[in-house]
Amino acid sequence: MKALAVTLAAVALATPIAQSADYLESRRGADGGVSEPGGRADASLTAWTILALRAVGRDPGRASRDYVRAAPPADVTQTALRALALGDEELLNTLDAARRPDGRIGPLVNSTAWGVLALRAAGRPAGAATVRYLLRQQRKTGGWSWRPGGAPDSNDTAVVIQALRAAGVRGRPLTLGVRFLRRLQAPGGGFRLVLGREPDAQSTAWAIQGLLAAGARPGRSVYRYLAGLRRPDGSYRYSRRYAVTPVWVTAQVVPALAGKTFALR
Repeated sequence: MKALAVTLAAVALATPIAQSADYLESRRGADGGVSEPGGRADASLTAWTILALRAVGRDPGRASRDYVRAAPPADVTQTALRALALGDEELLNTLDAARRPDGRIGPLVNSTAWGVLALRAAGRPAGAATVRYLLRQQRKTGGWSWRPGGAPDSNDTAVVIQALRAAGVRGRPLTLGVRFLRRLQAPGGGFRLVLGREPDAQSTAWAIQGLLAAGARPGRSVYRYLAGLRRPDGSYRYSRRYAVTPVWVTAQVVPALAGKTFALR
């Protein structure tokens, strides 16, 4: 009976995620590109959708992979996103070539973290200098910004935590990062991008992934908050006030609900 109860609970949890995955698949065009309602297909949105579908064990389809692969060259952060979604050797070589003497991959903290995630997902080393660069960018508050010397936020902190864990880092930097994330949690369970902002679905999803990567428990209130933003078609509102970019929001929420951290572990 206990095994049956566990199975039924798993099915109940999986059903909303499956519906969200169905929603994402419904936004895919004949050429494989994914678009927002009323919008045009976009390589970035398609890459996010690929990652979401992979997180729940679905094949994103050759057409979508080819669509992202054929997209025009992008900045380093977007190149890393595409490389993470595809595992493409040419894109990965581009990331390796973008390393700077101080360890950065591209110009930003954000581009470096995403570069590490893409490289580690493909089994390539993060690079000791790159790991040291990310560790040096941690602010006194425990968080990370998207750019060197910038103000930290929940999204970039969660991404860097995942990158550091993918590179084998443990201990105090992650503990401080988790504390920073906790300070951005609102009473209703959702997470803010920065203090003073209302909580939103994407910041909450990133926080879940960051906490899981660091070995911390997000807590039930986080999932209740996201459940309150879920719409009948399986997509997610950005926040209680706004329902914008539902495909992008949903694609970022799904991996977190599936308990997956990047690089999709």
